[in-house]
Amino acid sequence: MERIAISERPDWRDKATEYGFNFHTMYGEPYWCEEAYYKLTLAQVERLEAVTEELHQMCLQVVEKVVASDTLMAKFRIPKHTWEFVRQSWRTQQPSLYSRLDLAWDGVGDPKLLENNADTPTSLYEAAFFQWIWLEDQLNAGKLPAGSDQFNSLQEKLIARFAELKEQHGFNLLHFACCRDTVEDRGTVQYLQDCAAEAQLPSEFLFIEDIGLGEKGQFTDLQDQVIGNLFKLYPWEHMLREMFSTKLEDAGVRWLEPAWKSIISNKALLPMLWEMFPNHPNLLPAYFAEDAHPELAKYVMKPIFSREGANVSIVENGQPIAKVEGPYGEEGMIVQQFHPLLKFGESYTLIGSWLINDQAAGIGIREDRELITQDLSRFYPHIFVE
Repeated sequence: MERIAISERPDWRDKATEYGFNFHTMYGEPYWCEEAYYKLTLAQVERLEAVTEELHQMCLQVVEKVVASDTLMAKFRIPKHTWEFVRQSWRTQQPSLYSRLDLAWDGVGDPKLLENNADTPTSLYEAAFFQWIWLEDQLNAGKLPAGSDQFNSLQEKLIARFAELKEQHGFNLLHFACCRDTVEDRGTVQYLQDCAAEAQLPSEFLFIEDIGLGEKGQFTDLQDQVIGNLFKLYPWEHMLREMFSTKLEDAGVRWLEPAWKSIISNKALLPMLWEMFPNHPNLLPAYFAEDAHPELAKYVMKPIFSREGANVSIVENGQPIAKVEGPYGEEGMIVQQFHPLLKFGESYTLIGSWLINDQAAGIGIREDRELITQDLSRFYPHIFVE
């Protein structure tokens, strides 16, 4: 992969405002950046596509194994009173919308899976929409190589998936929800609602905090309308532990993402994958911290439920060399062999590889000056050429 300098579009901030991209700068720091772009080849894109879909199928095999075992459900820290709810979501093949695999890759060796954001992945809008607008603008301005394309069919696949949910799965109305005071989450949900509208799937929005409980145990919106289908940008590991988790099984809601995603959005996935597919070229050795395991000279310690790099540390020869504070860790930890991220100048590069349902659909590339990628890592557009 190459990282190539380019002049910014002079009007990109105006376009961001026009298109509702309200989180291109966060806390005074740039999040969206376009003074450079990443250049891949068609062969590299095809490789990413194949690896992403293979890893996803391996993750589904993990779900199959975990739901069949009380021991593993406990190991994955799924609360016991929700086991049947999670299992039922898998047995009845509750449909999925999307997920994102985080990969370390230099474009030459084997891409390595760092983790699976299978439940509440963000950076979707910028990957699906805003970097595509960038590509069109820079092509029209003659700033990119002739024939430049982008590994990005996210928007068309999202619209097609919403149409499938409507026509094949009987979704006649889809509620969307996220927490208050989360600009990025709200932007992600608004974009998904727009895609649902393109598929002629009616939708309603409400904040997670405004979901009510009806007399018959159903979840309701602010108009006391029963919620039958709900996309929630809110983590299963929180939901399964909250007071209303006892109501989940009887509420009659079809959830996006479905409850079985609680198994593969969980860092316990990583040691499970390594156990089931030892020495797979796209996996890194990983183990539950509490289990006996081989000594690793350099490894990453991750809480089972960590998000945005929180409570992750990198250890070399027994000494932490990088660490992020946060609220996680009590639930247990995993260790994963350290794998270096591609580095340009002072920045480390991470590839987010997207799936819509089971299909690879595009990438988003993020950079961070720190070894541990966090929520304010910078997003850069990409192209590929034959």
